[in-house]
Parts: sequence; C-alpha cells; structure tokens
Amino acid sequence: EDQDGMNGHAGIPNGINGHVNGIHAHAEDSPKDSTSKPALRLGFSEYRRMSNLLVQHLRKMEDEDDSLLKRNELINWYLKEIESEIESEEELINRKQVIEKVIHRLVHYDHILIELTQSGLKGSTEEVEVTGVDPYLVVNPNYVLED
Repeated sequence: EDQDGMNGHAGIPNGINGHVNGIHAHAEDSPKDSTSKPALRLGFSEYRRMSNLLVQHLRKMEDEDDSLLKRNELINWYLKEIESEIESEEELINRKQVIEKVIHRLVHYDHILIELTQSGLKGSTEEVEVTGVDPYLVVNPNYVLED
C-alpha cells in the first residue's frame, strides 16, 4: 500500500478540501508578530468633529467662492488646520491615513459627501471630465449639519 495515504495525501489536516467550517485555512492566516503597526482607531465624537469641520469648510468654499475642492486639496487643508497638534512625521502620516479613511466613509457609507467625476452641466460646452483618482468633493445638498 501507499505510505502517504489515499492518492498521495496523508490525511486532511484542515478539514475537507482545505476548508475549516467553510473558510479557507492557510498557514499565513496565523497571527502576525508583535511588531505589526497599531490599528488606527477613531472614536465617534472625534469622527463627528472631523466630518463637521470638513463639511463646514466645503460649504464655505461653495458659498463664498463658488469653487469646488478636490479630495487631495481637502486633505491638505485639514492637515494644515491641525498642524499645531502634529509633533512628528509618523504622526502626520497616521493623521493623513485617518482623514483619508474618514473622507472615504463620508462618501461611500454615510453619503454626506459626493464625488464629482464631471464638472458642468450635461450636454453643455463647459462639461469637463475629471480623470484620475482625485475627484471633486461636494456636500450632499440633503445633508443637515448637526451641532
């Protein structure tokens, strides 16, 4: 008989066909070593403060200058607003990641901000296609800012 079991396989260590309770099990799924980066966490009150600050700034820009901001411009504005709180380059990088995630949530989950990939009216000669990964951001007109 074959020493390795049936068809060259010596038992099935991870359940049937490598699945454990319907989930693929791989050796790389083991916990990472203790040198991994700490998770970026943000309390709801801090998230609310950040989102209100962004919304107020975008509305101010729309009302006063009738201009739109791109995502990267908004991120840079926010980082300049909090630059006195930032003490190191590492903290700047972490804050940038946090604000990017907050903007992503405001656009895709909370629907408070809207990404514009086109500027101008449909069919007009001023219609401009915005290409790349830096769309314009506007506040949802149905959003009411809560204090």
